Amino acid sequence: MNQVVMTSQLAMEWENQYGAHNYHPLPVVLDRGVGVHVWDVEGKQYLDFLSAYSAVNQGHCHPRIINTFIEQAQKLTLTSRAFYNSKLGEYEKYITEFFGYDKVLPMNTGVEGGETAVKLARKWGYNVKGIADNEAQMVFVNGNFWGRTLAAISSSDDPSSYAGFGPYMSGYLRIPYNDLNALEEVLKNNPNVAGFMFEPIQGEAGVVVPHDGYLKGVRELCTKYNVLMIADEVQTGLARTGKMLACDHENVKPDILVLGKALSGGVLPVSAVLSSNEIMLTIKPGEHGSTYGGNPLACAVATAALEVLRDEKMAENAERLGELFRNEMTKLQNEVSLVTLVRGKGLLNAVVIDDHEDSHAAWDICVDLAKNGLLAKPTHGNIIRFAPPLCISEAEIMQCVEIISNVIKAHAKK
Repeated sequence: MNQVVMTSQLAMEWENQYGAHNYHPLPVVLDRGVGVHVWDVEGKQYLDFLSAYSAVNQGHCHPRIINTFIEQAQKLTLTSRAFYNSKLGEYEKYITEFFGYDKVLPMNTGVEGGETAVKLARKWGYNVKGIADNEAQMVFVNGNFWGRTLAAISSSDDPSSYAGFGPYMSGYLRIPYNDLNALEEVLKNNPNVAGFMFEPIQGEAGVVVPHDGYLKGVRELCTKYNVLMIADEVQTGLARTGKMLACDHENVKPDILVLGKALSGGVLPVSAVLSSNEIMLTIKPGEHGSTYGGNPLACAVATAALEVLRDEKMAENAERLGELFRNEMTKLQNEVSLVTLVRGKGLLNAVVIDDHEDSHAAWDICVDLAKNGLLAKPTHGNIIRFAPPLCISEAEIMQCVEIISNVIKAHAKK
């Protein structure tokens, strides 16, 4: 058989021909990554300012995580939960002590974590709060995004997520984000609410940062009305926003914490749901689980991924360099009217372009950024998210600022 020489064009043609058309990637074909850098199949180098939607916070192919992966992969990878394995208990002890919870339920993808949180809240609602069978309600917010399953899209107000996939899950209520009055109103008028699930900063909605005090207000209202506060920190957690958790910015502790993405450093799908004994033990053996959840390979990798975040002080780096990045982008905003807003926390940031949501302005800018060696992706038609790996240096941040500024200034002249 003749060896095919892979090119970017061929790789894109094959994806288009043989793969489902459920994604619209930028025309860049990546082949290798180290730290903040990635290379395409032709060898061109880029700075990654997406981090696989914050799944590679520790940087691409972090040697400590990869070495742990290789070592465990050569020993034991999967047992299912039909048996104990030598890594799971060790990991469960580590992660619960790391975040200060009684118990963890290990899963694989972020959306599985979200589903687990909803199931836990409903079970707790029936078994502890005393809600009548099949009457439990969950409250979500406008602009939420936590995955593509039917349970997740049923909470969405984005037609591109839910349209054409009905009928949808019942028992869901939705309110405006960053609105404590709306939250109190819905909790006061609906005694069957079991949980309120939200992102401390909305990622896919365009890095929407709530006002100071919102997280504390959510905590107080959930406590007041005996409703579980569920923080979806799949994208915001694990040092991305300048704290280990985004909730740490206001020193609040959710009743249920959902983690994913960077929990493996981008090596394999690993998610986790952390909670108290009272909540977690409402689910009994045989009522929920996953073949791969808690597998020894995932446990070893997740432990290493958390150690890297802590030992390399990545939250502190994100806090310091995120402030620098926003300051530089604000200078750009003051120079060109094309940039209307800069927002974010830590190294989860967004620039809003002066155009409508259905435009392709942000896409066009991202295509030109890629031509200049920087990878970012729009979220909605007029918002560009900038979220590099947290191992990035100040010099690399300034290099990226120069690229972004030059490209946006060029577009402003068009």
